[in-house]
Amino acid sequence: MIVNMKHLAPLVLVLAGSSALAQGTQAQDEPYRQLQSVPRATPEVLVVRAVAPAVVFIETEVTQQVNTFWGRRNQTFSGSGSGVVIHTGGYIVTNFHVVKGAKRITVTFDGDPRRYPAELVSAKQSEDLALLRIEAPSSVEGETTFPTVRMGTSADLMRGERVVAIGNPHGQAHTVSTGIISGLHRDVPLPEHGLHFQNLIQTDASINLGNSGGPLLNIRGELIGINAVMNSMAENIGFAIPVDRVKEVLTETLFPQAQRRWLGFELAEGVPLEIGSVVAGTPADDAELCEGYRILALNGKPVTGHEDFLHAALEIPERVGDPVADAITLTVRNEEGRKDVIFDPWDRVDGVLFQRLGITVREQLIGNQDWIVIDRVRPGGAAEEIGLRRGDLIPSILPVERSTVPLRIRDRITLAQLVERLDLDDELALDVYRDDNRDGDYTRNERYEGTLKVR
Repeated sequence: MIVNMKHLAPLVLVLAGSSALAQGTQAQDEPYRQLQSVPRATPEVLVVRAVAPAVVFIETEVTQQVNTFWGRRNQTFSGSGSGVVIHTGGYIVTNFHVVKGAKRITVTFDGDPRRYPAELVSAKQSEDLALLRIEAPSSVEGETTFPTVRMGTSADLMRGERVVAIGNPHGQAHTVSTGIISGLHRDVPLPEHGLHFQNLIQTDASINLGNSGGPLLNIRGELIGINAVMNSMAENIGFAIPVDRVKEVLTETLFPQAQRRWLGFELAEGVPLEIGSVVAGTPADDAELCEGYRILALNGKPVTGHEDFLHAALEIPERVGDPVADAITLTVRNEEGRKDVIFDPWDRVDGVLFQRLGITVREQLIGNQDWIVIDRVRPGGAAEEIGLRRGDLIPSILPVERSTVPLRIRDRITLAQLVERLDLDDELALDVYRDDNRDGDYTRNERYEGTLKVR
């Protein structure tokens, strides 16, 4: 075979040039060898590795009425945001505005192809915080497997401190941004949403649409805030709700509202885990629980503080109607020593209505419609004070100073959700029908009107 050297000349030149280049870079190898010892896994990388598994991408569907050529029609809009798992049972904290009005909420994790339907279990709109729940996959012995973020504190934050934000800006799932704390105690009014944030953390870590509800982390991977708002008129100005405030809202509002069962007592404030008061006429009262009892364990799980107790209470399952299966064990200590108290708590709906209005209700079919009828009246409660009785039918409720249109109430869950949104001493104007003849016909009786004060 005859080889034409003319065609090989360019290749020879290239190889020769490469060899010369390699020889020329050998003198520069030493600095590169030194750089090989520099760790690529920076603290920011370690934070992402630790926390990203607990950060979720939230997608929502909201149905709204819009004006069209054919009149007002329902139209479905999609939205997205971020959240972070704070409890292994599948509890996720996010911003309320991320899930407000959503008919469907779906959650996904980084690297997990599964889509988890999420339920909005509690919210505090004035703080722009909400708690979601997803069903946790079970592992050996039924243990839940969701990763969680580690709670930090916002009490000792420093301007200039490095921070990491993880979220889903503009649909770019599981995006990481870094920066510093630019300022503290920032007040940010949002009149278009009826909100006025106070004491927010300001950061220059990129927070864009979709980051809302995601975590702001310190360099130790601890949660120090929930990303909430951005300044759309400026660059590198974002804000987060301090984690200490988030924890307050969780313990005061979100966790109690998320519980499936109502225990019938309140915890004392400012003292180690003690019963502060017991609501008369409840199973806790019947079980002779008393003020001052120190709580040691719930269903065999030791608890040492309010947060431990609230976490344990979240794990109490819904009632199934079996007194034995529904019973819980509360371990307490009193002046006589340690003892176990076994009782069957009510479901949360009955508890909310009994505590705040002094009634429980049942749903009853009258004619061809469902109505709510008073089932139980709390002695000395708000309902008894205005003369309400067992068997009274409540067709509508008007929250005084909050609405001008009476609300038709057809089920007990809707009533409980309404009551939970009201403040202490808010008033409800009630329409009440009473079946004096005990024949199930409420239409022949006069309507009773009254004003019930929320407690």
